[in-house]
Amino acid sequence: MTSHEPIESAGPVGAEPQATASSPDKSPSVEKPPFDQYAVRAGEPAVGHRRAPEPARRSFGQVLREELWADNNVTVTILAIVLALFCGGILMIIGNAELREQWSYFFYQPGKTLAESWDFVSTAYGDMFKGSVVNPDTANRWYWDMAPWQQVFYPITETLTYAAPLIFTGLAVAVPFRAGLFNIGGQGQAIMGAIGGGTVGLALSTTPWLQVPLGLIAGALLGGLYGYLVGILKARTGAHEVILTIMLNYIAALFLGWYILQEGIKDPNRPDAISKPIAASGYLPKLIPDPLLRANLGIILAVLAAAGVAWLLKRSRFGFELRAVGHNPSAAATAGIGVGTTLALTMALAGALAGLGGTSVALGTAPALTGDMLGQIGFNGILVALLGRVRPWGVVGAGLLFGALQAGGNTMQNFSGVSQELVVVIQALIVLFVAAPALVKTIYRLRRSPAAAAQAMVAKG
Repeated sequence: MTSHEPIESAGPVGAEPQATASSPDKSPSVEKPPFDQYAVRAGEPAVGHRRAPEPARRSFGQVLREELWADNNVTVTILAIVLALFCGGILMIIGNAELREQWSYFFYQPGKTLAESWDFVSTAYGDMFKGSVVNPDTANRWYWDMAPWQQVFYPITETLTYAAPLIFTGLAVAVPFRAGLFNIGGQGQAIMGAIGGGTVGLALSTTPWLQVPLGLIAGALLGGLYGYLVGILKARTGAHEVILTIMLNYIAALFLGWYILQEGIKDPNRPDAISKPIAASGYLPKLIPDPLLRANLGIILAVLAAAGVAWLLKRSRFGFELRAVGHNPSAAATAGIGVGTTLALTMALAGALAGLGGTSVALGTAPALTGDMLGQIGFNGILVALLGRVRPWGVVGAGLLFGALQAGGNTMQNFSGVSQELVVVIQALIVLFVAAPALVKTIYRLRRSPAAAAQAMVAKG
């Protein structure tokens, strides 16, 4: 009979044997202590729990590099301007007879064709820069006492002169747009402002410290009343503001043509339709008192108006009501906001701004009232507002850009022979590309902006 060693108990039948330290595939089970939420110190992770990793802080340089070639508003706007200038260069080549003939020999002389085309386009855009910002040749001559200093500042003062009324009329479009209105009547409102300010300049001849403010008030008041008429009709009858403002543009233009022919207004020494000269005491003071430089107080007033509109929209009660009506008129009315009153006052403010734009021309650069003294500043103000994305400081930047294009376009036409109408085409192309950001993103292959993606995630909750 063989002896058997005692067999140790293996536990209940069917139970899995406990793991031993010598097992190659299992380790000894360690019982986790119970989690006590009250024993966790503030700022320390609980036992058995990992703290979520904190997001790494990015430096300003990293953020700048990520946003530099992304589809943010600044990059899209700059690239839209570059694309518009490229298309403008193509139009310059097409419009030049010598270059068209040279392009017929492209496959025979490709290098010469491209070189001549580049020289012509770069020279034309160089002349535009010299006529709108600064002419390096003139600055060099002034440095060597061969030219007066006024000639150095002449290009930039011309840009400021053209930009002032465009900023006013651009604001006249941007403010109603935030309230859900599309003001196309900036041209008519500017005409009425020019009539108001010009009439004060014709009727009075007192000290400039009194006459200039009276002219500005008259222009803003008459333009504001013209805009208020649109707001009242919109609020009371529901008439569409686009139709109203278009028709009022024609009425204002015809009224100006009739007004300057009236006795006491028309210049008796001139056979054409022109008013008497405006009194010198009624002109806006110049920034630099020199006959060669035309920049005046209008540009400072335009920047101050933009600052006031920015504060009004962001900080004031009326600005909140204006934006609320623009987002949802029904909800604004339910909250107790007078929608009709807000619309009427918004159009009145827009008319006053456009009226100041017309006044800045009548009392700034125009020697007298004429039928075409304002050009198309009201309609160009729509382009300025769209390029500035209907924001006050964006309108200022867009107004300066369009003013530079107009000032430089005159120099480009005089020296390079490129038609001034091409500047209008470039302006339209800039607004076209800005209004179609998807096209710009596709052409330049822009990636998604991290900041825009983060805002979208926050908006989704």
